[in-house]
Amino acid sequence: MTKLTESAIEALAIQLFERLGYTVIYAPDIAPDGDHPERARYDEVLLTGRLEKALQRINPGITAAVLQIALKEIERIHSPELLTSNETFHRLLTEGVKVSYQQDGNERGDIVWLIDFEHPENNEFVVANQFTVIENNQKKRPDIVVFINGLPVVVIELKNAADENATMQSAYRQIGTYQQTIPGLFTYNAILVISDGLEAKAGSLSAGLSRFMTWKSADGKTEASHLVSQLGTLINGMLNKSTLVDLIRHFIVFEKSKKEDLKTGVISISTVKKLAAYHQYYAVNAAIASTLRAADCGSELPARQIRQNPASYGLPSVAQQSQGGKKAGVVWHKQGSGKSLSMVFYTGKIVLALNNPTILVITDRNDLDDQLFDTFAASSQLLRQEPKQAEDRQQLKELLKVASGGVIFSTIQKFQPEQGNVYEELSSRGNIVVIVDEAHRTQYGFSAKTIDEKDAQGEVIGKKVVYGFAKYLRDALPNATYLGFTGTPIEKTDVNTPAVFGDYVDIYDIAQAVEDGATVRIYYESRLAKVALSDEGKKLIAGLDEELDQEDLSETGKAKAKWTQIEALVGSEQRIRNIAQDIVSHFEARQEDVQSRITGSNYSVILASLLYAWKKRGNSVAKVEFQCIEAIPDTQK
Repeated sequence: MTKLTESAIEALAIQLFERLGYTVIYAPDIAPDGDHPERARYDEVLLTGRLEKALQRINPGITAAVLQIALKEIERIHSPELLTSNETFHRLLTEGVKVSYQQDGNERGDIVWLIDFEHPENNEFVVANQFTVIENNQKKRPDIVVFINGLPVVVIELKNAADENATMQSAYRQIGTYQQTIPGLFTYNAILVISDGLEAKAGSLSAGLSRFMTWKSADGKTEASHLVSQLGTLINGMLNKSTLVDLIRHFIVFEKSKKEDLKTGVISISTVKKLAAYHQYYAVNAAIASTLRAADCGSELPARQIRQNPASYGLPSVAQQSQGGKKAGVVWHKQGSGKSLSMVFYTGKIVLALNNPTILVITDRNDLDDQLFDTFAASSQLLRQEPKQAEDRQQLKELLKVASGGVIFSTIQKFQPEQGNVYEELSSRGNIVVIVDEAHRTQYGFSAKTIDEKDAQGEVIGKKVVYGFAKYLRDALPNATYLGFTGTPIEKTDVNTPAVFGDYVDIYDIAQAVEDGATVRIYYESRLAKVALSDEGKKLIAGLDEELDQEDLSETGKAKAKWTQIEALVGSEQRIRNIAQDIVSHFEARQEDVQSRITGSNYSVILASLLYAWKKRGNSVAKVEFQCIEAIPDTQK
């Protein structure tokens, strides 16, 4: 039996790349002192000769002198912060290198592309093993480097699974050492891969080990067997030519966030580089294909569902829907699995696919609108524009009455007509895409219903007919295409959601998210705390149920007042004392095996500290939570 070694794993990986059509190079052969040198010095990480040939091939009509200007700009990238240099290069890679030059006494401009994104086979793909780099007197040799047109875009570090000391964690640490000692190589990096021959995970330059994710499909249609090497699945599924080029252009984002020092008032901006996980990649591409079908724009993208086929859930699939029907479908991805980022990736790609459409992102709560807007605003480079958030109906109308372009955020309530049952038409354009977050909620229906009409005092003065918000959206944007995202499965009896959006595009449920580590496993034990309601309280609950079912959302102020009264019922003193006592008793019962080390009084201290921390969050039930502390018996405080 052949002994498993790191070199054997490396040979297997090289063989897989060769089957994908990569050119295989033994890196010492092209070293400065090799048999066929392609580098003048060991600190050069670009294969310049190959890059120059690729630039000439990809950019016909642009002179060699102009191409040299672009090449020099690529070579000059340098910043004290590696991530900053990497972001600079990524922008040049995905947006093209803008060059200016003098011609016939006039200043001219051109864009030089480093990769042919439209035709992956027009690029040169090279895989090199044992690629030595010497920088600042530090000599390092990553196991495998993948080059596209002479650019080192992927670094792979391998460990031997048979060696108990060679773990995925040690491979990750090794990658970190490379970044510190030979940062020049990582200026041009798109993807990092670590593997021990069995497990294999991919991540970005700034990702922690927990953010390195397994790629679970080799063909984009079915999930690979657990008996198949993860390294093989990753190379075949993620690093094949078309997928790798697609990932680089559309599925990498540099997310920005601001943080203010409360003492000094100084605002700092931090950057995190994020790479799409496999379920995000395939779902977004399926949604793009479905959107182009629904908008009747045609599509060369395969409508692939990497996750569960909707049919396996007893649900219809969007693949059967008609061309030009304006229903792009529903993406069901479990909350916590990166749904918001998937929406960013989708928007960034559909902007190019539909030639600068207007994207309208709809939520149904202000806090969700703010959260999602912040995610989009932090990723403006991928979107190629700054998103805008409509503050009121008038601004919403102004933002939508444009000829093209724009990423606009609005709550659904802004589409409530100020009077009557028809919302004014804002645009008849067909290149508008409406993305609705939490699309399963029932207020998006078309159906009419009769509700009580009330005066300012809340007294019923008559009846009026209202419609679902789906109708008002169609009034405003009659030719838009609609795509829904949801973290909650749509019930089979829900007819509103399919009527507005169509059937499922892609499914990624909680079981899959937990298995992939995208969502933390939840352990739940039901422990009920009864509410003793007076007759008045029972009437209040019944009244609120009726109003939530019938009342239009313009009455939010009254609904909030009723919710305040209900919170007072649920947070009654006796009920909170019961909850607090149950928490203490349950916690102490679970800790009987460690009572010799932790005294009973410490339980209460721990509990009180925890509840006090929750209170500091400042959420709507903070006061109720804090009462738990006060309800702890004095003997245990």
